Amino acid sequence: MIRALLRVVLLLIVVAAIAAFFLGYRFADRGTPNDPDAVGTTGAQIDVDRARETGARIGEGVAAGADRAQRAASDAALTIKIKSKMALDDLVEAADIDVDTTGGVVTLSGIVDSPEQRERAARLARETEGVTTVIDRLTHR
Repeated sequence: MIRALLRVVLLLIVVAAIAAFFLGYRFADRGTPNDPDAVGTTGAQIDVDRARETGARIGEGVAAGADRAQRAASDAALTIKIKSKMALDDLVEAADIDVDTTGGVVTLSGIVDSPEQRERAARLARETEGVTTVIDRLTHR
């Protein structure tokens, strides 16, 4: 649960950083043509190919970061769905079960009171949309 919370916090930080970058770019004071401190490119040669390559590298990095953030958010959402199902179930003691999700693979660990609780917890996880595999590491008291 803590791991999922950390993932969500990391996702929020990444989104905030990207938003700050774009807002800073959009509303930055770029100076005026008569501003002696303004830096321009008049008379300078620009290496267009190098600029394109750099832009492509930056774009790939942003896309990869966005993909990782999306996967983390998806995993966190699955974990929350499963923990919610367990909390609402009368048979399962949700506080004693740890749920970790990575790429749709859910790992259940912790201690349960009976084989019935163990089976019910695993079934609740398996029946959650988006779950591909459930790894049961639950133990009995």
